[in-house]
Parts: sequence; structure tokens; C-alpha cells
Amino acid sequence: MICRIVETPVDMDTLIGDVAEDDIGGVCTFIGLVRNHSRGQRVTHLEYHAYPEMSEKKMRQVIEEISERFGVDRIAMEHRIGTLQIGEIAVGIAAASAHRDASFKACRYAIDRIKQIVPIWKKEFGEDGAVWVEECSVDAETA
Repeated sequence: MICRIVETPVDMDTLIGDVAEDDIGGVCTFIGLVRNHSRGQRVTHLEYHAYPEMSEKKMRQVIEEISERFGVDRIAMEHRIGTLQIGEIAVGIAAASAHRDASFKACRYAIDRIKQIVPIWKKEFGEDGAVWVEECSVDAETA
């Protein structure tokens, strides 16, 4: 179980290496990228802020929930903080299991729960200024 708040670029190869072993049949990954628009507005870059110790504690809670629900306990996740440019990775998740189905479910659950309960704050910068994003980050179309 790896949970990290980082100020450097998320390295997906490292996350995959953190969970892959000889008894693993499937590794599923999720990469959350900074996109160039939000709520109908152009976005130029983002800032993420967090209290790392508290955020990592809540990320561990997410992993415990995944272990209970799906039997997957090989999960590595990182969320980047600081200033991120369009196209950069904001969050990376790797989940490994003996069979692929559990890995897919674990990744989906992980990103949804991270956005629901992990205290990470996002500030979007655009042509019209900056705004703190306060609503739940889970997309309505995926909920």
C-alpha cells in the first residue's frame, strides 16, 4: 500500500513497479490529467494544495475500503500538489490483483473516493482569473 502526496511529477512506471509481482495477473492504472477547460471556461493551469499527512491518511482509508470491498491490497497512488500545467498528471493510481476485474474495480473506486474524501484543494486559473473549486470533484457523468 503506497499513498503519497508529491510535489514532483507523478511517475506511473514507479507506481506500477510498486504493485506488480510474480503472482499478479492484472494491473490497472488511472491517470488524471490537467485539462484545458472546466465548467465551460478555458483553464490555463491549476494549483493543488493539501496537508500531506492528513491527505495520505485519507488515501490509506480508501485503500482499506478497497481491500474490504474487492480483496485488492496492492495499490499505489500519488496526488501531485503545487502548480500543474495543462497535460500534466495530477493523480496516478495503480491497482494489482490476480485477475483483471478486481483491478478495474479498485481503480475506479479509488479515484471516486479520493475526490470525495481526500482533503486536496484545487484552484483553477483561466483567462478571467482564478477560482477555488469547491464542489465534489466526482464528475456527474461518472457518478
